[in-house]
Parts: sequence; C-alpha cells; structure tokens
Amino acid sequence: MLNYVWISLLLIGIFTAIGRDIHDVVTDPYRNGQPVPARFEQTRQRTSAHPVFEGTIVIPAASFDQFYGITSAAGEIRQPAVLTTLASGRQKLEITVSDATPAHWKRMAEVAGKGTMEASVDSYDAASGTLSFTMERIAFVKIKAVTKAAIEFADTAVTISLGLIGVMALWLGIMKVGEAAGLLEALTKVMTPVTRRLFPDVPSNHPAVAAMIMNIAANMFGLNNAATPMGLKAMEELNKLNPKAGTATNAMCTFLVVNTSGLTLIPATAIAIRAGLGSADPGIIIGTSIFGAACATIAGLTAVKLLQRLPRYKKELEIDGEEAARG
Repeated sequence: MLNYVWISLLLIGIFTAIGRDIHDVVTDPYRNGQPVPARFEQTRQRTSAHPVFEGTIVIPAASFDQFYGITSAAGEIRQPAVLTTLASGRQKLEITVSDATPAHWKRMAEVAGKGTMEASVDSYDAASGTLSFTMERIAFVKIKAVTKAAIEFADTAVTISLGLIGVMALWLGIMKVGEAAGLLEALTKVMTPVTRRLFPDVPSNHPAVAAMIMNIAANMFGLNNAATPMGLKAMEELNKLNPKAGTATNAMCTFLVVNTSGLTLIPATAIAIRAGLGSADPGIIIGTSIFGAACATIAGLTAVKLLQRLPRYKKELEIDGEEAARG
C-alpha cells in the first residue's frame, strides 16, 4: 500500500510541475527573448585582448515593473555588471547577483543555478550609455526542480540504506549473542509486567517481545539508527501472530506508537550532532527531550488504547478472528 502512496505522490508532483511549466510558457513571467531597456554607467575598463567594461546597470523601478508585470520598490534598480565584447564581435553582459538584486532576478538566477545572470547585448551606445539586452532563456523550471530533487533524494535513500546495513548486522548479531547467553530472556522477564499491559495479545515468551524491548531500549538512549533494525524485527515477529496479513493488529499499532513517540532518556544522537556543530552545552536538551517524548508517548498510548475499544475496530477484530478459526 505504501508503494502506491509514494508513486501517487510522485505522479502528483510531476503533473503539478508540468502544469506550472505550461502556465509559465503561456504567461511568460521571465519575458524570454524580449529585450530589456536599460542604461549602462561605465566605471572602468579592464586590460584584455577584447574590450571589457565594468559598470552598473540602471533601470527605473517603474520600467522594470512594467516589463515583468510585477511590483517592486520605487526608485532605480542598480546592478553591478560586466560588458564584454567577444572575438566574434558579439557583446555579452554578466549581471552580478547580490542582496540588492530584485527578487524576480534572484529567482531567475536561482533557476539558472549561477551567481550571475548572463544576457546577450542587442544594442549599446557608449556615448549615451543606452543599452538593450536579452536574458538567457528560462523554461521548464518546475520539472527540472522535481527531477533534481528526485535524483538527490534517491542518492540520499541509497546512502541511508547502506548505512543501515552495518547497524542492522551489528544489532541482530548482538541480539543473537544475548539470546544465546540468556540476556534477552532475563530482560524480558524484568519487563514482562509492562509488556503484558501494553501488548496483552502477545505471549510473554514470544521473540517479538525481546525485539520490542531492544528497540525501546535503543530509542531511550537516543540511538535512532540502532533502533531501526530491532523495530523491523519486532514488526516481522508480530506479523507472525497476525491472523489477517495486511491488517495491523492492536499490538502492531501500540508498538508503532511507542516506537514513533521515541521515549528518550538520553538523546545521544541529538547531543552528538550539537557537539559536532560546536554547541557550548550539547546536553542542555536532555530535560526537554525527556519531557517532550514522555508527553508524546502518553498521548499516543492513550489514543491507541481508546481507539482499540471503539466498536468499529473491535468488530473488525472479531471478524478476523472468525476467519482465522475457519481457515
């Protein structure tokens, strides 16, 4: 089911991006191919084989707004720029993007992925300083952004998956060693009063209980990545007790709440990140983390236990039980 959700979200994103790009093609907010009238105030000439002039592009704000169909600050727009004459005789303009750059031009530069905006010069009169230039074409902005994000997050997913392999192997190995040494059995006995109340449908000696205890313990010490393999193992074991595959049982829902709320005693991962970023007191978040996680856990458990008692869910559970008895 989750796969259908993800593919639906991906398709929605793609079609939305295409729709926005079609709208941009129709409305042309970037004025592709249209010359921008301006004035060029030359400040100095660089020494090179071809004429290179540094100066400032000056455009009245009213003219800028009228050209792009927007509303900006009054006065003049002044942008540092470099006017270069190429070997072919054609002239090009490089406009530097800064904090003073109009927001519309900043968006255009961001789309182009550059710190400057390039334009071809249509005409330039050095005597009067009058200048006309055409910005580089901008199109398919949204679909490019979606494609870039998809590639970046695919790379992130692979990185996370590879990182989990080692953690999963380590903790599954620790679980096996603990099981052989009797540690898990002893820990399970200690936690039996708690697990019996939280998971009355799960036998106290079932492997799912040990996996859940290990997951909760890792979460309590803030070892989020270490808790993941134990959480997956616990769900796998709980599913073996499930009379109807594909439908979450009360125990599954309760465990998911406990896992997601992340009851924490020592937020080790968060402390490590704060310390790595140079925090003066990385451990100052311990108290608030414990309080916040405790509130989330209590609220989650209260909600899941109340929902389990609703007739709708109890009826569905009874039907599933009857199907299991028949089959």
